[in-house]
Formats: sequence, C-alpha cells, structure tokens
Amino acid sequence: MLAFHRFEGTLDDWGTILATFPDAEIFQTPAWMRFIAESHHATPVIAELRDGNEVVGYFAGLAMRKLGIKILGSPFIGWTTDFMGIRLKTGTPKRAAIEALRHFAFRQYGCLHFEFADRQFEPDDLTGLGFHAQRSVSYLVDLKPEEEDIYHRFSSKSCRYPIRKAAKEGVVIEEACDDAFADEYYAQLKDVFAKQNLVPTYGPERVRLLIKHLFPTGNLLLLRAREPRGDCIATGLFLGSNKTAYFWGNASWRQHQHYCPNESLHWHAMRYWKQQGMEVYDFCGGGDYKRKYGGEEVQRFLFYKSKYRWVATARGLAYRFFRWKQRLLGLGKGADQQDGSERP
Repeated sequence: MLAFHRFEGTLDDWGTILATFPDAEIFQTPAWMRFIAESHHATPVIAELRDGNEVVGYFAGLAMRKLGIKILGSPFIGWTTDFMGIRLKTGTPKRAAIEALRHFAFRQYGCLHFEFADRQFEPDDLTGLGFHAQRSVSYLVDLKPEEEDIYHRFSSKSCRYPIRKAAKEGVVIEEACDDAFADEYYAQLKDVFAKQNLVPTYGPERVRLLIKHLFPTGNLLLLRAREPRGDCIATGLFLGSNKTAYFWGNASWRQHQHYCPNESLHWHAMRYWKQQGMEVYDFCGGGDYKRKYGGEEVQRFLFYKSKYRWVATARGLAYRFFRWKQRLLGLGKGADQQDGSERP
C-alpha cells in the first residue's frame, strides 16, 4: 500500500533528488520554494511516497494559514506559480498516489484544505476522490523548429509587424541584472492594471523576492526595452528550466505603446531560452493577446478539496471578495494613476 511520509532531508537535499526526475518542474525547486515561503510566510513541505520500504515518488508543496485555516498548496491560487504536485517513478500508479496524498494532507498533516496542479493529471484521473477541478488554458509555443519557422508562425499583423516596427523605431531589448529592475517593472505593472481600473494582485516585494531567489540560479531572465533616447518603456520576467521556458510577467508604459515593445520582449525571450536548450515556451495562462504567437492552446487544471463543506464555501467567497476589492481599489486610483503587467 502506498503512503506518504515526511522527508527528513533539507531543501537542498530535495533539489538533488528532484534533478533525477526528467519531468521535474522549476516550481518544485528549492529556489522557487524558498521564494514562495518568504513571500507568503509559508512552510515548505516535502514528502516521500513509499511502497513498503521502497521510495517510489515525492510530493512538494507549502503549508500556511488563511483566516486560521491550515492549507496545503502545491501550488495555491494566487502564488503566481504553475505546476508542482508529485514526481513518480516509472510504473507507480497515479490514482493510488493521489489517494495516498489525500490521506497525507488531511489525516497526517492535519490540513482543512488542499490544492494541487500537476500536468500529469486530468479530472478523469481523480473521479470519485472528492476533488473539484478549476479549469484554465495556456498557450505553448514550440521552440524546436528553426527561429525563422517559429517567427513565421506569429500573426503577421498583430505580432510580426510590431516586432519589425519596434526595430525600425530604434527600440533596443537588453538583458538586465540591476537592483532597480523590480521597482521599474512594478511601476509599469501598476499602469497596466490602471488601464483596466484595477490594481496589481501583488506588491513590489514579491518581484524583489523572485529576483533574489531565482536570478542567482540562472533560471530567470530579466528583460528591459528602451526607446531611442534610452528611457525604459517595458520590462519582462521569463523563467527557463528542464526544456521549458515560462512567461512570468511583463509590463509597459501606456504612453509608449506606439513603440510596440511587448512583442519584441517575448520574441527575445523565446530566442534566448531556445539557445539555452528550451523546447517549449509556456505563456502560463490564457489571454487573447497570446494567440498571435502561434502556440497550441492547452487545458490545465487546479484541483482542490476541503475537509469540510464550509471551508470550500469560504474559499469561493474569499476569492470573490479579493476580486471585488481589487476592482474597487482600481476605481479609486485609476483616474489619477501615472505609474504597470499583463499577468495578474
């Protein structure tokens, strides 16, 4: 019978083990888990899946309290984090692993609510286990073809033309590594949200912590777009690891949109990560503007389960309240906002 047990090693020990899995996710790495732990006051939780005395898999997540409720997330909504979940050795049954994980979350670890997202699992895999599935979409751009072939899959009018226009106007994309980047990005992020009468869903400290923990690993690319006079008009953050590149966020000033910097940021990021051996560029979410890059639309799911019905109800109410508060604050600030990302 499969059962999860707390991992006794350190996060760095976990990183060594994770590197042995060909399907390892960047969002399970020690650097990412330290980023989430510090930015959300959460506690990393690593568990090993045993079949008798043999270890056949691992789980990576973080625990925290919300309104006094103990939650285990892998990830949790709002963490700007994609797939985490479990890593299984070949031949380990997925359904039995999830049943063991459910037991670990609620009975061994004592949580009242559990969420996870794992690209290995779809709703049919969890039928009858009491999980709800929250659906979303993303777009995946294949980076394996030659650069010219990737480029010609972009929309001619809404993507290739802006890239050519930016180059003609003298826009330069540079790779950044300075301390001012986080504040520069966040100021532009506020402007993007203000355009929609909203405010950002996170503060500048999250960006600083992301850079603090991920940039030293070489898995985070910071890009800045400058107009001909040298002023920064757009910024972007892009992750890459284990053959997959990820779009984390980008932002730009409204008054400089005529330079079309955003498409050039994405194109530079794709070429950069392709040269680093990445084979897929994941936009990490939906949005009509992402269609123009010629990627494949894919479904993804966040699975969640509460020990009691009132906890699930509270989750839904808390999420709706958060969105209402965000829009209310945006209505109050939008008219006077001078300072903005395309990712909430």
